[in-house]
Amino acid sequence: MPLLEPEPDALRPAARPEAPSPDRVPADRAGGTPEPLRGDLIALLGADKVLTKISDLVRYASDASPYRFVPRVVVVPEDIDDVSAVLSYAHGKSREVVFRAAGTSLNGQAQGEDILVDVRRHWTGVEVLDGGERARIGPGTTVARANAALARHGRMLGPDPASAVACTVGGVVANNASGMTAGTTRNSYRTLASLTFVLPTGTVVDTAEPDADEQLAHAEPALCAGLMELKAEIESDPELVARIRAKYAIKNTNGYRLDAFLDGSTPVEILRGLMVGSEGTFGFISEVVFDTLPLDRCVTTGLLFFPSLPDAAAAVPLFNEAGALAVELMDGNTLRASVSVEGVPADWAALPRSTAALLVEFRAPDASGQEAYEEAALEVLKGLALVSPVTSVTNAFTRDPKTIAGYWKARKAFVTAVGGARPSGTTLITEDFAVPPERLAEACAALLDLQTRHGFDAAVAGHAAHGNLHFLLAFDASRAADVARYAAFMDDFCRLTVERFDGSLKAEHATGRNIAPFLELEWGPRATELMWRTKRVIDPDGVLAPRIVLDRDPLAHLRGLKTIPRVEPIADRCIECGFCEPTCPSQDLTTTPRQRIVLRREMMRQPDGSPVEDGLLEAYGYDAVDTCAGDSTCRLACPVGIDTGALMKGFRHARHSPREEKTAALAARNFRAVEAAARLAVAAADRIGDRWVGAATRAARKAVRPDLVPEWLPGIPGAASAKLPRTARVGAVAVYYPACVNRIFAGPGDVSLAQAVVAVSTRAGRPVWIPDDVAGTCCATIWHSKGYDTGNAVMANRIVEAAWGWTAGGKLPLVVDASSCTLGLAHEVVPYLTADNREMHAELTVVDSVVWAADELLPHLTVLRRVGSAVLHPTCSMRHLGDEAQLRAVAEACADEVVVPDDAGCCAFAGDRGMLHKELTESATRKEAAFVGSRPFDAHLSANRMCEVGMEHATGRGYYSVLLELERATRPESVN
Repeated sequence: MPLLEPEPDALRPAARPEAPSPDRVPADRAGGTPEPLRGDLIALLGADKVLTKISDLVRYASDASPYRFVPRVVVVPEDIDDVSAVLSYAHGKSREVVFRAAGTSLNGQAQGEDILVDVRRHWTGVEVLDGGERARIGPGTTVARANAALARHGRMLGPDPASAVACTVGGVVANNASGMTAGTTRNSYRTLASLTFVLPTGTVVDTAEPDADEQLAHAEPALCAGLMELKAEIESDPELVARIRAKYAIKNTNGYRLDAFLDGSTPVEILRGLMVGSEGTFGFISEVVFDTLPLDRCVTTGLLFFPSLPDAAAAVPLFNEAGALAVELMDGNTLRASVSVEGVPADWAALPRSTAALLVEFRAPDASGQEAYEEAALEVLKGLALVSPVTSVTNAFTRDPKTIAGYWKARKAFVTAVGGARPSGTTLITEDFAVPPERLAEACAALLDLQTRHGFDAAVAGHAAHGNLHFLLAFDASRAADVARYAAFMDDFCRLTVERFDGSLKAEHATGRNIAPFLELEWGPRATELMWRTKRVIDPDGVLAPRIVLDRDPLAHLRGLKTIPRVEPIADRCIECGFCEPTCPSQDLTTTPRQRIVLRREMMRQPDGSPVEDGLLEAYGYDAVDTCAGDSTCRLACPVGIDTGALMKGFRHARHSPREEKTAALAARNFRAVEAAARLAVAAADRIGDRWVGAATRAARKAVRPDLVPEWLPGIPGAASAKLPRTARVGAVAVYYPACVNRIFAGPGDVSLAQAVVAVSTRAGRPVWIPDDVAGTCCATIWHSKGYDTGNAVMANRIVEAAWGWTAGGKLPLVVDASSCTLGLAHEVVPYLTADNREMHAELTVVDSVVWAADELLPHLTVLRRVGSAVLHPTCSMRHLGDEAQLRAVAEACADEVVVPDDAGCCAFAGDRGMLHKELTESATRKEAAFVGSRPFDAHLSANRMCEVGMEHATGRGYYSVLLELERATRPESVN
């Protein structure tokens, strides 16, 4: 038993909803996965692929939808054999299987009540084929990751959903998600070259195989016969054929793609079409090959404001005719809610409710095409009644990439921004539908009237170019009256869309649980029955995803609605969209930011001291709090800036004993002695050797607590020199602050980082001065990251007071040589400062050393030698600071080829967290390390010593500061 075991009760919620939550997990589920299911699957797959704790089941129970279903077990297969084994088991035991990838689906497609299969973790990868003309992609790969690989070849995928940073290719195909520009011609159905999938029986089909139909006929004769029978029946009914073709003339993802029977001539071709949009009910898509599209790089974009939503909608056909690739609509509620998105003008909050905007984009392959589009746009503008008159294209449109990115950031944040602004404790419903584009203005007016009649103040946005609108509604799922009001709205909305507009009840989000009861309303009994028969032909035992596409219960959409109990204010706005998950270092080890909040909400639903709550608390300490890297990149990924890392730091503080807090504060007050002792300890460890020091620290971790005592890892650098380079204050143009990590740990070569910074600054004619009394000061990140508030406040105020004096009251910039310390000094210390020190801090100019080098030194330096290739690891702190471009600029001055891996992310070393939990860094860096190890590089560069240590541990390659490489590249021959 460790000496300082944390107390789980410290994380127990203090306040809970007065009324019990109707969707709380019942007490009899506290034991997790029941037997024999648990034992059967562990015997079949191995314990490491089967998640059975109640905390595992709860964290997988929520997705981006308004539904919540707790699975009996979660399986994490590594390959097709594992998937086939699970399906065979489910058949033999009459169980149900649901596949889940990113969990960004908006209608509960990623939730199951029995066996849930996570097909994200081990199913990533992009293989670019034919010079980028095609791409073979794993289903767990995000759309953004696939496009990053294709962009180097001037290509892109056709589907472009707003959730591209998080949603996976497998989910996009399974839902036939489209996005801003895909329409009906660039979506998955139209751009897929081939699919590999596993049928419910376990049969694997690769549609690209020349003999695929022969193999399928041998393995599944009844399936092949049933598909061809359905095809013949459909084709013999001209009225039905015409109806099917008409339904897909506009965007439509409601139900199964019956046009697959018309477009495919063989069972394999029919199956390939049916799998698109099947929502995991026909099989598991294990690999896709896309035909890609040109990435037209000449872009012109405008954001135009109209007095009303119908006015904006009426302008859409005009821009379509002018050749716009995207015309996106945003109503007043959407615009005003978007002010929570970083970079969106604050004055949008004051826009009238009636205001609407169109985001219009033209893309061309060359300058002449771009100019032609701009001329056409000007003609459209002349006839529009805008809020602000436009006299030229340049008044309304821009070519500036940064401005364009800002526009799209606001548009893509629609769901999360509006969801974040919803009343606390309410559930968010997101729906999308399509009407013929020429009737969009009429549909907007009808939708607004319908919402008003049912008492909803909804937000509306959408892909107006394609007649596709999205709307958001919020209601309290714990109140029967609210649920009834929502049910009445849905009945009227569905009838309005179908009967008045002959529209699609689902344009791109797929049927899902919310629209399944209304499928027959749109398609009629004949087509709907054909869909049921198709399901029975492919999945006769109903193993896969029941009730997600087909459900005869007219109230099925009201079952499983998710309550949203209030949690800590920092996380309360979360709508569980999952945008944060791809950036999270612990995503493949324990939990993600979304899951940390999901688990917290379930604690709030539970009665105090319930067995379910006890089970969640028992796991939460390690799974959520200890293995959070605290890098807060989740805040950057979250459109409304939720910082789950800060929440976890708060929980770390809550778990500290008074004794631990006092000890941490004492260390801050006596940091000069602590720093010297740490340097001596590192030097001693270097002499003793990794083996003995590692054994000693492992013993100490068992005796004290793993989250308090770092484990010594092989390759930890030796001690830095206690003496810093001599510099002069007179003539210095900046104050140079060597971070404590660089004062304790040595660099990899004969030249220290401090010597390098001083040398290159002098060579550039921009000399820096190192104060004599930097020892004993720190940026306070050590205490901040661990949640030691008192120690944090002590050091934060000390360093600001010292910096104020060093910089002559802010007259000189303060250059910091570790990116995490730059972030700490520039931003993270502020909440812990006294009022006087906060005023002083506002006068300081804190500059990262890489920015200093890129902006102030490079223009005055002569590069004398370059390496052939360099791989860069941008740190998470640099992402927060926006310094990645400067890191690349310095590296490009030193190397002929500079590469940032597509999978580069936070290394999770996080000061010493990688030594506290080395498994965290190993998991976080696995994909990046695989790329780095796939080819040789002449230099491995970064900008933070402990991140460099983490990457060395992950890759076995020697990482070092880009500034050391800059010093070597610019060093005169006489100095060598």
